Order: sequence, then C-alpha cells, then structure tokens
Amino acid sequence: MPARETEAIILKTFPLGEADRLVSFFGRTSGRIRGVAGGARRLKNRYGSSLELLSHVQIWYVEKETRDLVRIQQCELLESFHKAQADYALSTGLAAISEIAERVLPEQEVADSMFRLLLLTARETERRGDWKLPLAYFAFWTVKLGGWLPPLDRCASCGKSFGDEPAQQSALFDGLYCGGCRKPGMKPVSSAGREFSIRFLARLEDLTVDERDENALKEFREMFLNWIELHTERKLFTREMLESN
Repeated sequence: MPARETEAIILKTFPLGEADRLVSFFGRTSGRIRGVAGGARRLKNRYGSSLELLSHVQIWYVEKETRDLVRIQQCELLESFHKAQADYALSTGLAAISEIAERVLPEQEVADSMFRLLLLTARETERRGDWKLPLAYFAFWTVKLGGWLPPLDRCASCGKSFGDEPAQQSALFDGLYCGGCRKPGMKPVSSAGREFSIRFLARLEDLTVDERDENALKEFREMFLNWIELHTERKLFTREMLESN
C-alpha cells in the first residue's frame, strides 16, 4: 500500500513498547490521526527532533483498513519551535494549545483554518517568548470556529446589555450573565476583558499588550478556557500548570 503524505503539526507523543512512540498529529490534508513511529525511542533514530511538541513537519504514513493506528514511515522537520519547547514556562503554553487541539479536533476531519491557527499560535509563542497572548487568541478562535461563541454584550438570561458593567461567567454555564442573573460560583469579566473579542479580530502578529492589559487578558483567557471545558465536557489538565507560571 502506497504511503500518504501530508504537512502536519505534532500534537502529542507517548512511549509505546520498548522502542516505539505513539504519535498524534494533525495533518493539513488528513485531519487528526494517531500512528506508530517505529524505533523513535532509540538513541539513534531517523526522526531526530521532528516529533517534538507542535513541531511543523512533513509526514509520510501507511494506513491499513484493519488497524486503528497508521504506521509512520518518515517525518521531516519543516519548522522547529525549539526555544518554546526547551523552556518550561513556554512549553506549558504549548502543552495547553496541544491539549485543546486534541479535545476539539475530530479524527480524520480536515480543518485548514484550525491548522493555520495552530501553526500561527506556535510561531507567535516562539517569537514573543510568552504564551499568554497567543493562548488567549487561540482559545478565542477555537471557540469561534467551533460555533460556540455566545453574545458577549448582553445577559444570556434576561438579555440586558452590560455596557461598561462587568459580566459574570463560569465553566458551568454557557454565555455571560448580568449581576441580577448571576449564578453561584461565577466570576466577573470586565468590559476591558470583553473588548479582546474585538481586538482579536486583527492579526495575532500585529497585537500588543502592556501591563495594564494583563488582568483583562487573563479574565478573557480564563473565560474562553472555561467554555472549551464546558463544550468538551472535560477539564483541561494543563490549566494547573499554566497557573503555576
């Protein structure tokens, strides 16, 4: 059976047996696929650094109808994010991006917009030396592209406009709520935090934040991570790692 070829982003790898690795990758023309990279755990192997987290690669694999996992034959590195991969704080941001992608991307479903978003986010994390803005941007567009984005200017319960007043939000409820409709456990999201939904319509490469934006950016990021957890019905394990940085 001839090998298939696709441009891809490595999402995760796991040890498999004594010498192999189980690889989850998101192919531009194949969607999310899991496969076996034979001998990838050996000291001398043909994959080199191409299987690192969120590496941009060209991958060749063989798929058999009777097997769930494909067999990876070759993987060539197109773009490495070595600085982010080697730094603990930055690597936690990459891990969060990877975990979200694993949760929201269906198997073998092509999604070029998500492929470009993943690649852009990894590049900007590497370039900026910081994960906070790229991750917030990635979370926003993941929710938006997934069709999960609720109105951010009015209460999901009574329809009241927030204006400059803070909205209320938690991982247990979809949408934003006014103070009068607030549910237990909800946290405020300021008007400055909500404004990132407008700012993020620009290109990530052109966006900047300063110290005055940090609290608002965190409110925004946490709001969208909450919605990702709500719609995927699972907590993101990497959030605890992010909070320690």
